[in-house]
Amino acid sequence: MSGKKANKQQLPKDGIEGLKENFSGDATSGFMVFLLALPLSIGIAKASDFPPIFGLVTAIIGGIVVSLFAGSRLTIKGPAAGLIVIASGAVAAFGGGEQGWRLALGACVVAGFIQIGFGFLKLGKLSDFFPGAAIHGMLAAIGVIIMSKQIHFLLGIDPAHLKGKEPLELLAMIPESLQHENAHLTEIGIGCLVILVAFNYIKNQRIKKIPAPLVVLAVAIPLGQALHIKTEGAVHNFALVSVGNIIEILQKQFVNVDLSGISSHTGAFIEYVVLFSLIGTLESLLTVKAIDGMDPFKRKSNTNKDIIAVGIGNTLSGIIGGLPMISEVARSSANVGYGGKTRWSNFFHGLFLLFALLFAVPIINMIPNAALAAMLIFVGFRLAHPREFKHMYHIGIDQFIVFVATLMITLATDLLVGVGSGILIEIIINLKHGTALKNLFNSNVNTEMNGNEVLVSITGDAVFSNLIGVKKKLNLIPEGKKVTVNVSELGVCDHTSLIALNEFKSDYERSDGTVLITGFENHRQVSQDPTSTRIHKK
Repeated sequence: MSGKKANKQQLPKDGIEGLKENFSGDATSGFMVFLLALPLSIGIAKASDFPPIFGLVTAIIGGIVVSLFAGSRLTIKGPAAGLIVIASGAVAAFGGGEQGWRLALGACVVAGFIQIGFGFLKLGKLSDFFPGAAIHGMLAAIGVIIMSKQIHFLLGIDPAHLKGKEPLELLAMIPESLQHENAHLTEIGIGCLVILVAFNYIKNQRIKKIPAPLVVLAVAIPLGQALHIKTEGAVHNFALVSVGNIIEILQKQFVNVDLSGISSHTGAFIEYVVLFSLIGTLESLLTVKAIDGMDPFKRKSNTNKDIIAVGIGNTLSGIIGGLPMISEVARSSANVGYGGKTRWSNFFHGLFLLFALLFAVPIINMIPNAALAAMLIFVGFRLAHPREFKHMYHIGIDQFIVFVATLMITLATDLLVGVGSGILIEIIINLKHGTALKNLFNSNVNTEMNGNEVLVSITGDAVFSNLIGVKKKLNLIPEGKKVTVNVSELGVCDHTSLIALNEFKSDYERSDGTVLITGFENHRQVSQDPTSTRIHKK
């Protein structure tokens, strides 16, 4: 029996057999992820201007329902910080309050159907069309936008004072909020933030296994009670989390979506359907790709099937009243770290959240909102961490320009304009580097097979906008061959395409094949980074 076949036999089983085989490990991992997801789901819902209880509903659907259809084994589905900006923007665009929430749900539902369509159209490689620098710039902008609002909540500022403010305005308001901060809420918020930062420096592996948000809650809830936050007069309405009885809420009105925004707010409706479906799908695909790389069994997810599953989840969640969901990267990474092996860990995470929603609401209502703000500030800071700026600068000034431009334009306008601008700037830079106009969307890949050897010649230009075609040809190569990729006649190979070539080499060599990439000695690098754009020496 070959080593390859033996390895396949050792893979965790799927379905009911997988549940029986991995029950203990998946249930344990699901429980640990549940502890992480509980406060974050509530916090993300509040930051999105959705009723907090529906953040939990979203995560429950993402776990219990979507896990049954998912094409990825280890990703956790639920509300994500990366969609806060879009969700809150949708609520505001549709008039705010309960009406804005219900109309935003309409955009979520339609976007869910579109995601299902993406899957059936086999657009699981959609992320390949977006330049890496623009994606990183978008995520960094989302991080800044999250922090710009949550800093005020950490300081105990009344949310009514922030209504209608844009990110740059919110950043300018920070000095004023510092002068009018609520001492007790600020103490709780800063204390929670210190805990989250401190956990990054803990070396003990046993302690690191404890979800940091759980420690935050263990400190924040008693501290809030000790400081009598619940009776603190004017801040009573926004000092603590407030979720109702889910059974009573759904009995009163199970279907909360309102699709009338199609006609009453047509422009906004189209914009947010595009944002929910496109950015949500993109973030999901990037997470699936990252978690596949962390999978100890090196399994490959069915991205098309996974998009369909997320689309089903978003449609159902939107109908009931929940947020848009994606494959969330932090919870998915934690799932891998806690030893999850199959889709059942996602199922168990949703099941434990359901139990909490049914039986632990009195405890949930004791969580100070300042603690949730601290968690979201921490998430936002990680998205816009200074090392992201440093990393993009080291890759090359071309990628740094795209990264910063996407970030700044997003802050000044919105996500759709920001990402679109990043793509346009990347195209202009590639043309400046020498990419032929005819090659922007056309790939030139020739494959010759000779027994066990395969020669792949890539000519013309390899840039993000024609990467889907390049990868399609590479993915047709049978497993287990000796592959030589000749790029000596390639004009421009941008950062995104070079990353893709390196990933192809890494993935292919896991299937008992070999890949040799030759010809880059004929190119100059934009920077010293090994993944920087390569330009042919002419």
